[in-house]
Amino acid sequence: MPLGLYIAVPFCRTKCTYCNFASDVFSRAVFDNYVKRLCTEIEHSTQTVQKMGALIDPSVASIYWGGGTPTLLEVAQLERVFVTIRQIFAIEQDAEITVECAPGTLSAEMLDALVRCGVNRVSLGVQSFVDKEAASVGRLHKSQTVFDDIARLRARGIGNINVDLIAGLPHQTPESWNESLCQLIATGVPHASVYILEVDEDSRLGRELIAGGQKYHAHFVPEEDLTADLYEIACERLNGAGIPQYEISNFAMMGFESKHNLKYWTRQPYLGFGVDAHSMLGVGDGEAVRFSNPDSLEKYLAGEPASTTAIDRQMAIEERFFLGLRLNRGLDLEHLQEEFPELPEGQRPVIAELVREALLEQQGSVVRLSKQGRLLSNEVFERFLSSTP
Repeated sequence: MPLGLYIAVPFCRTKCTYCNFASDVFSRAVFDNYVKRLCTEIEHSTQTVQKMGALIDPSVASIYWGGGTPTLLEVAQLERVFVTIRQIFAIEQDAEITVECAPGTLSAEMLDALVRCGVNRVSLGVQSFVDKEAASVGRLHKSQTVFDDIARLRARGIGNINVDLIAGLPHQTPESWNESLCQLIATGVPHASVYILEVDEDSRLGRELIAGGQKYHAHFVPEEDLTADLYEIACERLNGAGIPQYEISNFAMMGFESKHNLKYWTRQPYLGFGVDAHSMLGVGDGEAVRFSNPDSLEKYLAGEPASTTAIDRQMAIEERFFLGLRLNRGLDLEHLQEEFPELPEGQRPVIAELVREALLEQQGSVVRLSKQGRLLSNEVFERFLSSTP
């Protein structure tokens, strides 16, 4: 099965207050060393795969550049990584090649480079079309910047565009959220991602919210119930606008679903390169190996090895549930039983219980999250994990 490749670029113009990723603001002096290390890692990928005891198809069906902001790299640095990838892997002719981009970082030179390198999909980290909300969390763009970037991308033949929004940002109201949704729909982009603000210790805003403080506009963050309502409004508006939901956080016009992210949710093989990049490869008989790079730039540049987790068949079954149920199409239990004949009967009472609680829906052999289940998806997934021996 063809691979997906993930390329992590942890550099940002500014660190957004809600961000809990392994990215930050670094001196451009670091960029060259990072690209050199990244290319070396890609060049050694064959040895890495052999060390993990995995077998792979060297063809690549998707490449995803995430961050951080990959478009902060110099053109020559970005092109160097692409050249290295093409030297090691066979990129399929119709491969989906995505680059994340912060609005306002898409220079004419960078846009030219993306086209030359075969990029055919761009994901814009908009988060809000309301300038006050975007500024409150450290975003540097205005809404007009987003419209300009979309027009420039389309003019160069890149029409497969995703826009990210976050429900639960400071100062957000139902009225301002509807404004963002109206603007998103008006752009005509074929893909949208809608995330609920994560509150945890890994972001400045999250820590402030947990502490009950007022820095980073924390006291203007909507209540959880309102944030859940905003998410449901997005589902209704986007579905009604012909951008139907196909995954908990993702919506797409027909044929524009993210091929790369579908690899994650369906447990297809992928390799990640760079800081905090994750990989998953099959090792035979339904088992797999997952490994991830250090989440510290310093440790990554120093060559600290990846951490590794062996996935046995029991763990693989669990993954099939908590990844497959993210998709609106759900899981076909009959197909799953064909893949894993030992599928434990202990899962079936859990399914029945979740159906009774209206968190799952079942039609024949197919189970899927209900509308309420998508809001409480983590709770649903934990029930499957706790049900296994």
